[in-house]
Amino acid sequence: MNYSIERLDHLGIVAGVIKDLKIAELIDGQLGTYEGETLSAGETVAGMIINSLGFSNKPMTLAPLFFENCPL
Repeated sequence: MNYSIERLDHLGIVAGVIKDLKIAELIDGQLGTYEGETLSAGETVAGMIINSLGFSNKPMTLAPLFFENCPL
């Protein structure tokens, strides 16, 4: 048998809790969604939560780089 080990860290757990609590869906339910948007407001808030727990001393412009290796 071959096993692989992946480091989940706290960000994967936080992402799971955000998904289980349906935070993005709650926000989107209140604000609605718009045609042509790439990310909904709920997904954006979820990303901001995870980003702030990952490296709060970096600017939000580096968020795509941050999320490349996150277990979301």
